[in-house]
Amino acid sequence: MLALGVIGGGLAVVILRNVIHSAVAMMVCFGSLAGMYALLGAPIVAAAQVLIYLGAISVLILFAIMLTQAGDVNLSTPFHRQLPLAGLVAVVTTGLIIWAAVETDWGLAATTAAAAVGAIATAVFTTYALPFEILAMLLLVAIIGAIYLARRPEDDERAR
Repeated sequence: MLALGVIGGGLAVVILRNVIHSAVAMMVCFGSLAGMYALLGAPIVAAAQVLIYLGAISVLILFAIMLTQAGDVNLSTPFHRQLPLAGLVAVVTTGLIIWAAVETDWGLAATTAAAAVGAIATAVFTTYALPFEILAMLLLVAIIGAIYLARRPEDDERAR
């Protein structure tokens, strides 16, 4: 059921024309993915998925839609002519992913990944803590810039 939620939500994000409906479908996808993490025995990752993606990112996207007032606009399909090429790329990509999944020695990969996750966490929060914080500030500035660019001049008191 959760896999259907992830796949269905992901497809709905791409297929739906209403931006708000796409955002809600994305939230369904994120919630289903959090459920999959919980079933796989990773409750911390599931909680992070709920807090960061389902909570913060989804709310941020909904606020961006509401601030730009693009929620009631139906999107056109400017890439409709590229549908056959996109379908071919999707089929090839899916085939490559399935081939990689079949050919991978998952026992060895799990051991390597467990060791790498600890090393990455140690590096991010010790050696690379400052670049990590700078990246967080860069994302904050990008969000503020997007809000500044999306505002209407008639709403600005200085424009009068």
